[in-house]
Amino acid sequence: MQCLGGNSLARAQPQARGRRNACVVRASSVAQQSRPKAVVDWDNLGFGLKDVAASMYVAHWTPEGGWEKGSLQPYGPLPILPSAQALNYGQAVFEGMKAQHSVQGDIVIFRPDQNAARMKAGALKLSMPPVSEQQFVEAVKSVVRENSDFVPPLGKGSLYMRPLLIGSGPILGLGPAPSYTFLIYAAAVGAYFKGGQLTPIDLVVEERFHRAAPGGMGGTKAAGNYSPVLASQLEAKRQGYSDVVFLDAKSDTYLEEVSSCNIFVVKGKTIRTPPLSGTILPGVTRRSIIELAALHGFTVEEVNVSVHEALEADEVFTTGTAVVLCSVGSLTYRGQRRNYTEEGKPGEVALQLYQALTDIQTGKATGPQSWMVPV
Repeated sequence: MQCLGGNSLARAQPQARGRRNACVVRASSVAQQSRPKAVVDWDNLGFGLKDVAASMYVAHWTPEGGWEKGSLQPYGPLPILPSAQALNYGQAVFEGMKAQHSVQGDIVIFRPDQNAARMKAGALKLSMPPVSEQQFVEAVKSVVRENSDFVPPLGKGSLYMRPLLIGSGPILGLGPAPSYTFLIYAAAVGAYFKGGQLTPIDLVVEERFHRAAPGGMGGTKAAGNYSPVLASQLEAKRQGYSDVVFLDAKSDTYLEEVSSCNIFVVKGKTIRTPPLSGTILPGVTRRSIIELAALHGFTVEEVNVSVHEALEADEVFTTGTAVVLCSVGSLTYRGQRRNYTEEGKPGEVALQLYQALTDIQTGKATGPQSWMVPV
């Protein structure tokens, strides 16, 4: 039990990897047994914090000690000063990832090394000390083990995890924080969009505002990249759309991404998606679908995709950790609405790739090595 205490853990001497992991597992098991088992309505899961997991992982960084090992704590408020860098100047990056049950009965995580790499890249972009891949992945595993009773039954949803790295130390003038906090909290979730996982969504092209510009931070999963899209997104929802698609800031011609997910267009056996040129997020699901589509006989091209090309496509779909893969039912541009699917039915290619991806994620099919990591 001592190995999870904040002070005793910080004072602990370095240990062999296996011993340290075993210590976390044993302490987690005892902690989990000391609280009531989670009571969750698995048949009515939404995407939110209604069923937030009981425990979170917290680690701190200082210039003198670097990253501590961290500890599991009850989910709750963080002690943070009003002068924290993240609250004033926005030093914050985050990730989104999921754990779920496989058909074999295990709990598995999808490609956590990719999330670790992306958070490291984002940390360096924002002049923050990166968390090592080993610490990141082991912290994620510890959160899943501790909250295993919040992992939905197979087919009911997933345990969504939010790793977060913030400049928590106080500062007045603009500069890097003097100290940092890395934490992971989680919640049992269902489908991201209200219509359900396979229900097509209706998108509208945003022409007034841009999400990112060349040479900026659009390719970084920084917290500050997300709230600016809310004005466009909320207006679109008021008009009956599910979300918006942003165009490139240079020519207002090419699709970039949806508010929180990547976009693909399908024409015959060719699938196109905007390239990673620094203005769109390098999604883990995006990368996985590109690889899977090639394995299923599609020609995949990472090229600029114009609005007009999208309007003439056979199908359009979006990808992301939260949405997984979602078929686009319609795309509206300057009042012109292009319908791609029958009412309430996903596109054929979208369904094929969704099935291929989720079969791997649930252990029904074997995917590329290292994609699925058991907890």
